[in-house]
Amino acid sequence: MGVTVRQKQPGKGNPWWVFIHYGGKRKAKCIGDKKAAEKVASAIRQKLKLGEFGIEDEKKSPSFRDYALEWLNTHVETACKYSTYKSYQTCLNKHLIPFFGDRALVDIHRRDVKRFIYDKLAEGLASSTVNNARLCLSGIFTAAIEDEIISVNPAARTGKFTKRKDRRHDINPLTREEAKLFLDTARTHYPRYYPVFLCALRTGMRMGELIGLKWGDIDFNGRFIEVRRSIVRGRITTPKNHKTRRVDMSRQLTETLRDLRIERKKETLRKGWKEVPEWVFCNEVGDHLDTDNLRKRVFYKCLEKAGLRRIRFHDLRHTYASLLLAQKESPAYVQQQLGHASIQLTVDTYGHLVPGSNRCAVDKLDDATIRNLYATKDEKGVNQQWLTP
Repeated sequence: MGVTVRQKQPGKGNPWWVFIHYGGKRKAKCIGDKKAAEKVASAIRQKLKLGEFGIEDEKKSPSFRDYALEWLNTHVETACKYSTYKSYQTCLNKHLIPFFGDRALVDIHRRDVKRFIYDKLAEGLASSTVNNARLCLSGIFTAAIEDEIISVNPAARTGKFTKRKDRRHDINPLTREEAKLFLDTARTHYPRYYPVFLCALRTGMRMGELIGLKWGDIDFNGRFIEVRRSIVRGRITTPKNHKTRRVDMSRQLTETLRDLRIERKKETLRKGWKEVPEWVFCNEVGDHLDTDNLRKRVFYKCLEKAGLRRIRFHDLRHTYASLLLAQKESPAYVQQQLGHASIQLTVDTYGHLVPGSNRCAVDKLDDATIRNLYATKDEKGVNQQWLTP
C-alpha cells in the first residue's frame, strides 16, 4: 500500500509514472518528468491521509479496431496527404485489423507485432508492403502513448525484420535507343500522348506531377517548368516532398510544348470550348488525364507496339536520371531535377550508373607521378599496352 514514483522502462527521456496501491486497488498515471511526478505523488499521499482520495476502477482499454479507425479518421485524415490516408486505410482493412481485431491495445506486445511481420512475409507479401504496415502500426501505438493508454510502443525498432531490398533493384530504365524507339512509336500511334511521354523522359517528373501540370507553370523563355502540384487518386495535392521545384526543359521539349499550346487553341475553337483547358495534358473533353487510363490504355500498349519489355511508368523517371548520369552530369544536378529530399537518396538509387566511378576511385590510390604518366599516355592514345599486365 502506498504511492511510488518510477519509470516503467528506465532510461533517459522515458516518462515517469505515479503508482498507487490503496484499498486493494491499483492505479498508474503517466506524468512526464520526474519532478512533476514527485509533486503529484506528494499531493496524493496527503489526500490519502485525509481520506479525500479514492481509486476508481480503471477504464477499459479500447480495442485495436476501434482505436485504429479513430486514429485514421482524425490524425491521419487531417495531418497527412490524401494518398497516405488511402494507403493506411487499405493497410488497416486488409492486414492489421484482420490480424489484431478486437484485442485490447494494452494486450498487444512486441512478440505479437513480430508474429504479424513473420506471418505476412510468409504469405509472400513484399518487404516494402510489410514495412508500410509496420509503420502504420507504429503510428497507432505512438498515438496511444500520447493518449496515455499504453506506455511502450511494441512496434518500435522492428524495422530490422522488414529490411527493404536495395533501391537499385527497383529501377528498370530504358536505354537511349529504347527511349527513342518508344517516343517514335508514341508519335506514330498515340500522337495525343507523345508530348506527355516526351515530358516524362526529358524532365523526370512523376505521373501525378505531369497530369497536374498547367500552362501557367511553364516558362518558355527561361526554358523551365515549375512543379507546383500533383494529382493522386483524382485529388490535387502538393508534390511528394511538399515542395515546389524548377525543372529545366530541353529545346526539343520546349518546342514540342509550344506546338501543343497552338494545337490546343485550335482544338478549343474546333470543339467550341469557352476557353483553353488549363491542363497541359488533357483528354478529349478538356479535363486532366486519368492515371489508370494513361497507364493501361496507352503506356503499356505503346510499349507493346514498340516491341519493348513491360516497365512501370515510373521507370521513365528512372530512365531520365540514368541517361543524365550516363553522360556524366553531376548527381547533385540530378537530385535537383528529380526533387529528391537529399542527395543520399539519389546516390543510393542511381550511384551505380555513374560511368567509371569505381575505376576513378581506385586510380586515385596510385602514386601521383605514375598516375600523371598514365593519364598523359591515355590522353595521347600512346602506349596503351603499358596498362596491361
